[in-house]
Amino acid sequence: MSKPAPQNHASELVARFAELEPRFTPDEAVAEAARCLFCYDAPCTRACPTHIDVPKFIRQILHKNPIGAAETIFNANIFGGSCARACPTEVLCEGACVDNTLLKSPVKIGRLQRFACDAARDKKVQFFEAGAPTGKKVAVIGAGPAGLTCAHELRKRGHAVTVFEAREMPGGINTYGIAYYKYDTQFALSEVEHVLEIGGIDLRVNTPVKAADIAKMLVEYDAVFLGVGLGRTASLGIEGEDLPGVWEALDFIFQTHTMPLEKCSCGKNVLVIGGGNTAVDVATAAVRLGAEQVTIAYRRGESDMPAFKYEYELTKLDGIAWEFFAAPQRVVSEGGKAAGVEFLRTKLVGEGRSAKLETIAGSNFVLAADMIVKALGQEPLLDLLKSVPGLKLDKGKVVIDRATGATSAPKLFAGGDCISKGGEVVDAVQQGKIAAGGIHAMLGSAKR
Repeated sequence: MSKPAPQNHASELVARFAELEPRFTPDEAVAEAARCLFCYDAPCTRACPTHIDVPKFIRQILHKNPIGAAETIFNANIFGGSCARACPTEVLCEGACVDNTLLKSPVKIGRLQRFACDAARDKKVQFFEAGAPTGKKVAVIGAGPAGLTCAHELRKRGHAVTVFEAREMPGGINTYGIAYYKYDTQFALSEVEHVLEIGGIDLRVNTPVKAADIAKMLVEYDAVFLGVGLGRTASLGIEGEDLPGVWEALDFIFQTHTMPLEKCSCGKNVLVIGGGNTAVDVATAAVRLGAEQVTIAYRRGESDMPAFKYEYELTKLDGIAWEFFAAPQRVVSEGGKAAGVEFLRTKLVGEGRSAKLETIAGSNFVLAADMIVKALGQEPLLDLLKSVPGLKLDKGKVVIDRATGATSAPKLFAGGDCISKGGEVVDAVQQGKIAAGGIHAMLGSAKR
């Protein structure tokens, strides 16, 4: 049975959730920056969704100008500090680094970015100010990375912005859903404060928005940005998944950001169902909260799992077991509570992308657990989205013009997970930037 961790373990828990890699010292940062080849065509910049000028900011660090480097970063990505910690740099900028090919060791771009952003944060440097008032006002629905980036970009252009956030804290998935060891809640909220320092952003928390509210906003505001993200974890569709002891992945992660770690619930034997990065985040958090055994069960094989390689390697270091080719059939009950999951073995029939997954009859087996966490991805907020007049959807995703962020509904723009059904923070930031540019262009055209 899951229960809060013992109070006397509070300091130990904080230590367990410490960041995996410490911040560079100034000398370490300069030494790492010296490894950069400052490529003319900068594949690292092209690989970054927000197109940060990586060679430029690394050269600024090399010349002992971390504040200038931070300005370069924040000009492209106002959430540069959190992206430095949470971005999958191994498959983005560092994955494209020329040194990765030549020396099998890329420049540590993420840690250099963190060094610069933290230097500016320590000195409380504010690089941006609001533009001259345009008389136009925009509503932003959702205070996640996409919504807050859009709001910040619009304020730079002089538009008045009101942000509506359903939850108690702003920041969206950046505040509630990132693995705690990557960064804590306090840091996430400091990033929000950094955005708000530009002034003139009216942030309204605890303000959920319904379809009728969107229709009203489209009349009252000159433009509306939709950054509502996603909803609950997808259902397993099996018997017993509503039993006590069965959790949704984000609910499990949310608790680490909304209460002291020593009060977070965690089972002794935790079973996570899924094969993506969220499943890894749950499993690694469970280990740090004191679970004695943690297993991730995935219906396909190791080569097919969506989790990034470096996340997978982290599970090995944490002693997390994997059960591949296992399809859940029902949650086993004991005393009215979840006690495990019955699985069937699976196999791939065919080759390549066309291969189909089939269960093997008679291969039933049970994995015991006193906490089961569903990590299958999130469902779109279809009830809300379908009720917006004229809004076109494609398989649950809001359809947009990728160049402007405009939706099929007049004056309505969108970005973040509601257009992608799940992406990285850095992707949401870029989508917020694109939509802000699209809104500004539309408002400029309206003036003429």
